[in-house]
Amino acid sequence: MIALTVSLQVVPGCREDFLKAIEDNAERSFTDEPGCRSFDVVCDMADDHHFVFHEIYDDEAAVDAHRAAPHFKIWREAAAKYVVPGSQVNTLSRRLFHHS
Repeated sequence: MIALTVSLQVVPGCREDFLKAIEDNAERSFTDEPGCRSFDVVCDMADDHHFVFHEIYDDEAAVDAHRAAPHFKIWREAAAKYVVPGSQVNTLSRRLFHHS
């Protein structure tokens, strides 16, 4: 399994529009992409404009399919408006353990 972690800061005044856009992207990623196992969006308790996404995919091909999905293009257009330029950091990792 591959974990994609995304950390970013939202432009002040754009939080609600951002949340609508990422909720749609997260839901469609999970429901429309067979290789997406989970997509969690969390908000920093100390800064309600700082978000982290925890996404789990079967493999790197599933991550590539995610980035090629039509809803991802819509998300990227929204991110260009709502995410502070230069604040987004993406990290790909191998998931070693999972407990639920």
